[in-house]
Amino acid sequence: MVSQWTSGSREVLEGIHGVRLGRHSPFQVDETLNRGRFHLSPFEDEEAIGTNRGLPILRIWQQRPACLRPIHCCTQGDQTLVETIANVLTSLPFIVLGIQAPRKNLNAKIYANSLIGVGVASSLYHSSRGEVRKYLRWADYTMIATTTVCLSRALRNENPRLLMAASAFFLPFQPLMVSAVHTGMLEVAFAKRASMKPELRMAHNLHTMSSLLGGVLFIADDCFPQAPFIHAAWHLAAAIGVSTCNKLLE
Repeated sequence: MVSQWTSGSREVLEGIHGVRLGRHSPFQVDETLNRGRFHLSPFEDEEAIGTNRGLPILRIWQQRPACLRPIHCCTQGDQTLVETIANVLTSLPFIVLGIQAPRKNLNAKIYANSLIGVGVASSLYHSSRGEVRKYLRWADYTMIATTTVCLSRALRNENPRLLMAASAFFLPFQPLMVSAVHTGMLEVAFAKRASMKPELRMAHNLHTMSSLLGGVLFIADDCFPQAPFIHAAWHLAAAIGVSTCNKLLE
């Protein structure tokens, strides 16, 4: 009789939303509250609510706009040992270019050292595996953006302070956006100098072709991540473009 009553009570109680009876005892009730994807007990739920109320800065940070969130780095590529070797070898020219870059003043020295950092970060990323790979991908993007900012500073000492401050602020979150802004500024400055100095026209033409080719390869690498050696080809096109930029610092 007791067994039949227990079985019937279990069916009735389990029909109530949020109530679950443990299998080990017919009289123990484990009440849980569903909160989205998380299952919190009443005490844990009260503690979590209290913590959120006590940390308004944390809640504001969690609701920050997309422009202030870290980029989702694509870590595909380097599928084979041959492709990895190709990507690492084509990262080394940036180190060479950084060593050979003019170092006439402090800004030029910082830019030259940042170029070396690009080669090192790229080599470490392409030779990495596992969980650390996504962090090295972020470091690679961030180092490239840092180099564009340093080059912009080396070419023009009178850059607006607000622009440089905004670039430094967004650098950890949106390195690609920072790279695009300063690369655009570089293209304008290069074109102006080439129009005034005929000896720079050949370098500017080579820079324009390598930039267009690099842009196509960059998009192709994103659209066809399984295709081998596209990224290595982009490394070479970018290295050619960087070598022409060094002409502006001579």
